[in-house]
Amino acid sequence: MNTGTRNYAIVTAAYWGFTLSDGALRMLVLLHFYRLGYSPFTLAFLFLLYEAMGVVANLIGGWLATRYGIKRMLSVGLFTEISGFLLMSALSPSWSAALSVAWVVGAQGICGVAKDLTKTASKSAIKATAGEASGQLFKWVAFFTGSKNAMKGVGFFLGGLLLQGLGFQAALWTLAGLLALVFVGVVSFVPPLMGKSKASKSAKELFAKNRGINLLAAARVALFGARDVWFVVGVPVFLYASGWNFTMVSGFVAAWTIGYGVVQALAPALIRRSDDGLSTEVPAARLWSALLAVVPAALAVLVAMKVPNLEWVVVAGLALFGFAFAVNSSVHSYLVLAYAGSEKAAEDVGFYYAANALGRFFGTLLSGLLYQWGGLLFSLAGSAAMLAACWLVTLALPATAPGRRLSALPGDGAGAVTTADATARVKVRP
Repeated sequence: MNTGTRNYAIVTAAYWGFTLSDGALRMLVLLHFYRLGYSPFTLAFLFLLYEAMGVVANLIGGWLATRYGIKRMLSVGLFTEISGFLLMSALSPSWSAALSVAWVVGAQGICGVAKDLTKTASKSAIKATAGEASGQLFKWVAFFTGSKNAMKGVGFFLGGLLLQGLGFQAALWTLAGLLALVFVGVVSFVPPLMGKSKASKSAKELFAKNRGINLLAAARVALFGARDVWFVVGVPVFLYASGWNFTMVSGFVAAWTIGYGVVQALAPALIRRSDDGLSTEVPAARLWSALLAVVPAALAVLVAMKVPNLEWVVVAGLALFGFAFAVNSSVHSYLVLAYAGSEKAAEDVGFYYAANALGRFFGTLLSGLLYQWGGLLFSLAGSAAMLAACWLVTLALPATAPGRRLSALPGDGAGAVTTADATARVKVRP
């Protein structure tokens, strides 16, 4: 096993552990407070600071990872998540509803910082290690993204299981212990200088990304807003109101997320690769965005018609949504690294995932509001509108990269360029 592959495996394993606990936390909070009688909007509000802090954490995290190295940022992210779990475990049943909500929102904000510091550092590590393993970037991005989302699905199920078996406080302590083990592994095995480079010196330089990354970030806002507008509150509450119990609801959300992750990992087999790394991949992003937008629009029509066995119709429709969404997300995750510069890849990735967090923030907010205003119908209509916007933005993405071809694609074979070329900045048209 070469050094790049070893480092990739270590970072991926560390992020699996983090994602498992973070997925469990979301289900713990959602089910615990829904059981206490909180409204859909209040449930969404519990996650707002978590998502808002992710925007800040991604921007700062990319700059910090470039300046101080990926190992340090992974360690900081894990330690911060453990702190958030322990803080949330101090929640007392004797507190008022207002104090309880404020406490949980604050603890969730800390966990939001932790999540996106860790994600930015982990995704940047792929860019840093792929140059040492020619022909791997798309494959490694797809496997990393898919496997971590599958692990998040396991986390959703684990959260419901721990809540039922141990209770809210003991479940949080258990998850904090798991993360402490991951923290020890990162400190012990991740190279100290991985990803360290010369960071941007001004905010203008930090935000002034190339056209491809700016457009992709805008598309990402719409893409993830379209998912969370139904995923965070709408569908879990709809299924529970349709007669499903908590185990069934958490099991469906877990199965959906695991399946979505599997499809993400397989996405390279569905997308024809090009020598320059963009000329077929960008049209694929446009096609899959259009296909994805059709699914919630069709589901909204069926919900409005009140077809028989509606909850199962919704489940089947969301399975289709998950497949198309997984391909979209995987292609986008690849493209940001294809557009990113090599010297400041962490900053480029951080900027892009700040947009991801912004999309989740708006999706989470609208998930509670739209469901409270018009039920699942409004949630699905909102998702369709966001996906239409995502598709329109992808039409403007640069589809060619003059100069060097991007070698970091699977299946390049003997025509792959050197490691130096693989890590060189991909130029796009201004």
